Amino acid sequence: MFEALQYDFIQNALISGILVSIAAGIIGSLVVANKITFLAGGIAHSSYGGIGLAIFLGIPILFGATVFAVATAIIISALTLKNRNRIDAIIGIMWAFGMAIGIIFVDLTPGYNVDLMSYLFGSIIAVSNDDIIYLTILDIFIIGLVILFYKQILAVSYDSEFALLRGINVKFFYTLILILAGLSVVGAIKVVGLILVIALLTIPTYMAEIFVKKLSSMMILSALLATCFTLIGLAISYYFDISSGASIIVVGVISLLISKLLGRK
Repeated sequence: MFEALQYDFIQNALISGILVSIAAGIIGSLVVANKITFLAGGIAHSSYGGIGLAIFLGIPILFGATVFAVATAIIISALTLKNRNRIDAIIGIMWAFGMAIGIIFVDLTPGYNVDLMSYLFGSIIAVSNDDIIYLTILDIFIIGLVILFYKQILAVSYDSEFALLRGINVKFFYTLILILAGLSVVGAIKVVGLILVIALLTIPTYMAEIFVKKLSSMMILSALLATCFTLIGLAISYYFDISSGASIIVVGVISLLISKLLGRK
């Protein structure tokens, strides 16, 4: 694969893969700790509406998806924070609505015939310099917020009632976690696509839980594992000419299964 590094698109794929892995490791840890994997999935698929809207309006797709993902995260947060009994129905509605809106806007766009499968399953070789800038800013933003509010995020993630008694604004930090999850989902669209993004967020964290229990350690190890999965998956996809997103996830699942099996001994 070393000879392939001379190509700009391969370099961009590697850089973006590492940047996405960092975000996935950190936010994936929060998603698992807060038990909101299904919530993150709802935000992921709802952001397809932003993709369709961006195509219809002729604006950058990442911008449209970002706005839609953040809006969806805020709506889901407001509807689920005190109404957990209806959480599955609310997520299902937002999930279907976002996908439907995206499809409708694409259908209404005159002359648009680009294959939308790349947004569903990823197309890392199509990553641009603008995408890398977006991912770099996203990583800095996520790392900065997590460092700044680590104690509050930790309290909300593991015991929201205790956090509330300590005067922590649980609603704000719950919403913040969902927004960060939405932003991470958008960042991972080009790498693994909307369909597989939740796997990238959760697999490294589930594996990291085998070795560490502290949230900060879990974030670091999850980011390292996600980076390994991404780099190995990219190498496999290059040599065998298969989908990079699917390769990354398969590497992650196999690694998780091996870790679970070895952990039982």
